[in-house]
Amino acid sequence: MKIVKIVATYLLALPYLVFGLNYFFNFIPMPPSEGDAAAFAGLLVSSGFFTVLKVIEILLSLLLIFNFRKALALVLIAPISVNILMYEIFLVGTPSIGVMLVALNLFLLITNYSKYKPFVTD
Repeated sequence: MKIVKIVATYLLALPYLVFGLNYFFNFIPMPPSEGDAAAFAGLLVSSGFFTVLKVIEILLSLLLIFNFRKALALVLIAPISVNILMYEIFLVGTPSIGVMLVALNLFLLITNYSKYKPFVTD
């Protein structure tokens, strides 16, 4: 089970690291968005929100990769995973990587439940 958790951690962290760095260095050409998705993404970029989000994604992915404060990183990256999935469902129309991110995040949160148990119980 330990190997499965390690692989799941890397599979969760890698997309955040790669796409976070890609935002700043543009080494993977991204297809242009259309319609509401393009308008929403445009607002995120023009407001500076996306820059902050990508920095947070990179930092959290590094915490996961180096196994430093992993429980905290999993909790903080969960809302980002859910937002990616909601963006894909409601604005793009077809869920893709968001499903994997949410599933991996959920799996890792459940398998690390002992770290969160003091916060859940009275």
